[in-house]
Amino acid sequence: MTTTRGTKADGTPITAELIEAMADEAERGYDVDELRRRRGGRPALGSSPSTVVSVRLDPELKRDLLLRSSAQGVSVSEALREALRQYGYAS
Repeated sequence: MTTTRGTKADGTPITAELIEAMADEAERGYDVDELRRRRGGRPALGSSPSTVVSVRLDPELKRDLLLRSSAQGVSVSEALREALRQYGYAS
């Protein structure tokens, strides 16, 4: 019987054999250029790293934002970004 030590993000069981194979790969070394090409994380939104901005919303505004973003089929963040773009263009 094979003992598992949890699962990977894709659901693959982590076994002693998998751990051994991963350790062997690490000991052989990694191709740094390949690792850079496979970067994970969120995709870039613009020409440079994004920043996070906290905003306080009253309950009615938050409700309206949630309803609007849901109706448009976009995330709340994307709805806020679009609103801010429009605000910036209007000035």
